[in-house]
Amino acid sequence: MTTSSREIYANPWMTLREDTFRRADGSGGVYGVVDKPDYALVVALEGDRLAMVEQYRYPLRLRRWEFPQGTAPDRAEMPAQELAARELREETGLTAATWTYLGLLDVAPGLSSQRGRAFLATDLAAGAPEREASEADMRFAWLTRAEFEDRARRGEITDAQTLAAYTLLLLRSS
Repeated sequence: MTTSSREIYANPWMTLREDTFRRADGSGGVYGVVDKPDYALVVALEGDRLAMVEQYRYPLRLRRWEFPQGTAPDRAEMPAQELAARELREETGLTAATWTYLGLLDVAPGLSSQRGRAFLATDLAAGAPEREASEADMRFAWLTRAEFEDRARRGEITDAQTLAAYTLLLLRSS
């Protein structure tokens, strides 16, 4: 049971809070929690090709390939499918006529309250990306499923949410 909670830090993307709590055995504890709004992730599939974006991820100090994904600005909440469509359009310029919910993903449940919803987007139409300033260096590419799997095996695709969403896609297909 939580006995106290205080905000330690906040910015437009996340907050950090410290909770104290009492365990079932009566002993106390403390927990640091990163609160971020829920996100949406899109597996955009055209035939055998997957839409991927590559961007610089500051905490890793590396560029990473991943499925289009994100949260609403300023920690706002919005319906998951609406957010998914927004992220797909923003990051790739693609729009989808057909949306299929793939499943729920917990980012890092030992650290963060953030959860994500993964969607399959099909019946795609191309357009121009509408990237935010922070996404200016983002690149978009199509990968075949074989290329995706090869890159994942080689450690070139390491984003946990992307790999988990691909697994949900495989489970849906089996």
